[in-house]
Amino acid sequence: MTTDKKPTSPADVTAMIKENGILMIDLKFCDLPGTWQHFTLPLIEYEEKLFEEGTGFDGSSIRGFQQIHESDMLIVPDPTTAMIDPFTTMPTLSLICDIVDPSVSKPYSRDPRLIAKKAEAFLKGSGLGDVSFWGPELEFFIFDSVRYDQNANSGYYFVDSNEGIWNSGSEFDMDGGPNLGNKIRHKEGYFPTAPVDSQQDIRSEMVQRMVEAGIHIEKHHHEVATAGQAEIDMRFDSLLSMADKVLTYKYIVKNVAREHDKIATFMPKPLFGDNGTGMHVHQSIWKDGVNQFFADQGYANLSTSALHYIGGLLKHAPALLAFCAPTTNSYKRLVPGFEAPVNLAYSMRNRSACIRIPAYFPHPAAKRLEFRCPDPTANPYLAFSAMLMAGIDGIINQIDPGQPLDKDIYGMSAEEAAGIQQVPGSLEEALNALKNDHEFLLRGDVFTKDLVDTWISYKTEREVDPLRLRPHPYEYALYLDA
Repeated sequence: MTTDKKPTSPADVTAMIKENGILMIDLKFCDLPGTWQHFTLPLIEYEEKLFEEGTGFDGSSIRGFQQIHESDMLIVPDPTTAMIDPFTTMPTLSLICDIVDPSVSKPYSRDPRLIAKKAEAFLKGSGLGDVSFWGPELEFFIFDSVRYDQNANSGYYFVDSNEGIWNSGSEFDMDGGPNLGNKIRHKEGYFPTAPVDSQQDIRSEMVQRMVEAGIHIEKHHHEVATAGQAEIDMRFDSLLSMADKVLTYKYIVKNVAREHDKIATFMPKPLFGDNGTGMHVHQSIWKDGVNQFFADQGYANLSTSALHYIGGLLKHAPALLAFCAPTTNSYKRLVPGFEAPVNLAYSMRNRSACIRIPAYFPHPAAKRLEFRCPDPTANPYLAFSAMLMAGIDGIINQIDPGQPLDKDIYGMSAEEAAGIQQVPGSLEEALNALKNDHEFLLRGDVFTKDLVDTWISYKTEREVDPLRLRPHPYEYALYLDA
């Protein structure tokens, strides 16, 4: 499906089904952690009333949703999200769906898509703007193989890539042919041409599939790390639409990689000793077609509203990271002393500041800020909504972001550097920050206390505690001879 055929109604979807010989209707929805789930209806089950009445499923089997005694849920597709699934052999139409709780006949309060809709409505109701624009930059790795296991008496992972610098001395490439060199050295993967960049064609194929799915792509390139780190950049869009696109993007990247017998991962820090994977998020607020973040004068041509929005992001950043960097692995990337954006400050050019003001173009439409802490394990509906709510809180309360940090942090004295607050050092710290600072999320019932509590307990019980219980392989190197 291309952008010039974007459906807007159930009738448009019906016409699309007929024109493309569709036989299966795939219903996709997002669980609480941020991963697409789906089930499929044969064409004989399709009727346009599906878009009003929905169809049932078991919500107790979905991560972060219902308990076993309250499992019946409804899924209602959004006709504007229809696209031909590019990976199925049987002609299949894909639809992104909303969740309804039939016990109260209302949208389900833990549906991430509902949070995004409420965040957009809250912005409009606030009078501060009528639309927010979002431009996430998702990075990922394309590996040739991944093996891992953890049990009572062993634990390991083994990642391999034909591009990996560790294979420079191998006799053969991974395909069995001779080793032709051209391995990417650590931290030297940014922008080399072929044959060093061996993944031009696979990224281009991913881009073309995205374009056919209605996503406007601006560019793609190899990223800094060895072993197939990549980035594909989407053109900005409104909050809900961009969150939908993030999940479509990840679906396409993973499945194109699979078609090439490779695996794509958005894990923030899969490799030791090289750059991690982030999702820098560009954002701005517009009203009546005017960018509310632009001013004719002042630091970086930022408006007072933009500065206060930054103040809100900085104040609430520790809590925000519970949604924006939501895995234990996220904090292997957010480590002080490297290039990671760990400093709670803003700057035009300092990329170790958590907020950067891009200065590529001077015109008002390009004025935006870039929050650099998030990574692509984030649920985009929750992460974008949380950032927007923090920024709005900053504007409402006129939170001063302080002075910009335009110095070279690595050249600062220890005394100067000590005065710069940093992001949490672990998921547990971020969850504790969220526990103590979430009132800004509850404005307008955008987030609910139930969702915040469910998020904290899910992440603690399913991720923080299980990791805490297991010995790390490197601990054997440190402590076996104790």
